[in-house]
Amino acid sequence: MDIASIRTLQTEAEYEAALSAVRPYFEAEPAEGTPEAAHFDALVLLIEEYEARHFPIDRASPVEVVKAVMEVNNYTRADLVAVIGSKARAADLLNGRREINLDQIRKLSRAWGIPPAALIAELVA
Repeated sequence: MDIASIRTLQTEAEYEAALSAVRPYFEAEPAEGTPEAAHFDALVLLIEEYEARHFPIDRASPVEVVKAVMEVNNYTRADLVAVIGSKARAADLLNGRREINLDQIRKLSRAWGIPPAALIAELVA
């Protein structure tokens, strides 16, 4: 392998070519440990890096995540109150008057299956 020739995708044309090259692997995933599997992994990494550089997506705030989960699952404020235990805290959280706390993160993660990392983005940023 010529390590010196390895580089990231630089142009839209290279990106499009990588997308075309990776597409067949989704229809017939290569067996693990094969050269085709290594090629597939490398293409995916290159595509992800290019997309992160050229098409960044801002992380949703914890409140946005809670609201999205509520909308998708048709949960109401009453459902949120049932999980976090306080009508006032639920209102404060949804209205942005109060940040989500660790206890609420735990409760929402368990009750609604929200990954904790999606609810702590604001706290660690």
